[in-house]
Amino acid sequence: MDIVIMALLLSTFAGLSTVIGGLLAFVIKRPRRYFLPFSLGLSAGVMLYISFVELFPHALAEIGEFKTALAFFGGMVFIAIIDLIIPEMENPHHFQDGRGGHGKGHGRCRTSKAACNSAMMRTGMFTALAITIHNFPEGIATFATALNDINLGVVIALAIALHNIPEGISVSVPVYCATGSKKLALKYSAISGLAEPLGAIIAYLVLMPFLNDALLSVLLAAVAGIMVYISVDEIIPAAYSYGKSHIVVIGVILGMAVMAFSLMVL
Repeated sequence: MDIVIMALLLSTFAGLSTVIGGLLAFVIKRPRRYFLPFSLGLSAGVMLYISFVELFPHALAEIGEFKTALAFFGGMVFIAIIDLIIPEMENPHHFQDGRGGHGKGHGRCRTSKAACNSAMMRTGMFTALAITIHNFPEGIATFATALNDINLGVVIALAIALHNIPEGISVSVPVYCATGSKKLALKYSAISGLAEPLGAIIAYLVLMPFLNDALLSVLLAAVAGIMVYISVDEIIPAAYSYGKSHIVVIGVILGMAVMAFSLMVL
């Protein structure tokens, strides 16, 4: 039971790091310059390394090549379907600088202030919805990995937390620009992150009664597929969108190197 509680706590930590992003939006005026591309690259490097060096080989040894490949690509299909059903309003990793009007208006809006604020609020709501849906399988991924290996669970929780920080920024900035309320902006950042512990709880309630070594291995292979898809489809393109390609590459390589060293000493 202790390991289950730890796994749930790790999922909660990873999810609520969106609040850190929400706070960061008010502390750092333009956090995208180096911090975001580097942290996103680092997160992608950690996820890719863990997926191909730890999770996939573990499943391969337990359930064989066919079942592992099936679960791996099944995880990709699962997250791809989620990608298709959410509204693609904004890049959830891309910080928007809502300058002008003491933070209460849209800096470049050419319509009325009320219409501008309404549009910004709508952007914040759709972004929060998209992130909430995306965070659900990440909660399952953290939970399942922590059940198998608590040390890997900690690393994955940290990696997911890193890429949840800019997601929190992308929710809080438009909400704050529309309302002028930091409290409301942080509230929506937190709500979007709560999907991760919710995913972990549902995984616990649905899967735990049937959990054995074979099912856990299937889950780990699926988690590897989910993390590879998220890294390649979301995190790395978002990191490159800030125009600091060398910083992104350094982040990816450093993330892999840190993960390799960590696995050696764990």
